[in-house]
Amino acid sequence: MADKLRVGIVGAGRWSRTAHLPGFDRSPLAELVAICDVDRELAEERQREFAIPDLYTDAAEMLARDDLDVIDVCTRGDHQDLVFATLEAGKHCLVEKPVCHDYRDVWRAHELARSKGLKTKVGLTFRYAPAVMYMFELIREGFVGDPYVFNGYEQNSQWLDPDNPMDKRIHKTRPVGEAEWGTDYSREGIVVSSLEGYGAPTIDIGLECIGADLTSVVGTLANMVPMRRKTNLDDERVRLNVDDADMFMAEASNGALFSMQSSYVTVGNYPGIEARIFGSKGAIQVRLVEEFGTIQTIKTATADAVEFVEREIPQRYFAPGAQPDDHWSTAFYGNLVHNFLGEIVEGGETNQGDFAQSARVQEIINAVTLAHRERRWIDLPLPRDLEMPAAQTMPW
Repeated sequence: MADKLRVGIVGAGRWSRTAHLPGFDRSPLAELVAICDVDRELAEERQREFAIPDLYTDAAEMLARDDLDVIDVCTRGDHQDLVFATLEAGKHCLVEKPVCHDYRDVWRAHELARSKGLKTKVGLTFRYAPAVMYMFELIREGFVGDPYVFNGYEQNSQWLDPDNPMDKRIHKTRPVGEAEWGTDYSREGIVVSSLEGYGAPTIDIGLECIGADLTSVVGTLANMVPMRRKTNLDDERVRLNVDDADMFMAEASNGALFSMQSSYVTVGNYPGIEARIFGSKGAIQVRLVEEFGTIQTIKTATADAVEFVEREIPQRYFAPGAQPDDHWSTAFYGNLVHNFLGEIVEGGETNQGDFAQSARVQEIINAVTLAHRERRWIDLPLPRDLEMPAAQTMPW
């Protein structure tokens, strides 16, 4: 293998600019070779900003190259087709969540990748925050003892303002050919949004904290702000039945209890994540909220000293090129990118945050959605032949 992995990225939007591209640009293991976006003007802007040699507006053309090692799918919209095309082309794949909306399709992608000897990584960004990485190490060392309770929160106020368009994409012309979403106003028809887009990374953190699978879940999805602008091209508010707040609780195979709340209409700053694990020996609280110049904190307590005390995060948890004033997206995603590249270069079986882990998270999301629709506890794992009720999904 060459000294550096050659990377092509699909998607040139905001998250690509602030998280993905800086991560690859800083890593000594990567060479940014190509960028693709249907918006050529936007792709050209990123090409200049990060000195990327080649530009495409058709992902299939980029995937046809035989000199790319890694494809990063950083687009809005369903990722499934690009994921399978990347794997079929024999490229290692990094993709933003969700890989697929149905957990069984994520397992199919995982199995395809394994059959081809490919590594995968999903944008479960916050497991790579230095504070969270430190928390995981403390748990592995036995700091909390037997896990009893995990509480996860992802809450921020991005869409508290109903005039902030629900569709984050910046449209130059009105999209055509997309299925309607948010127009089924029944309980069963609510669009899964916050739970999948914002709850997923915290569910992932919780599974690592308790060290076990969930065995049953019950939860509810809610639409707190029913009237809002749909896109940047719309002047009027319309009725949109989307999950902008949700809660669930669960039982784990090791007896631990698990709770989760996510919302993007709750007062607070982005990303708004808190993860709390309590065990037989101690407890850890991690807060990933950008406030007063701080982007992350970790506090610990023990049975003998119950007051929570902040800890300094060791420097070893920061990615190459990290700067004290890095935005949280750059600081956290730099670790994700460098970790993925290191796993590819080193070979072996190590592959954290891969499609298998994403499938575990997506199965929980699917189960909570089913619990909401049927107003009951849902057992896990879900039957592989389960008929999931059809629901509208957002086109990003």
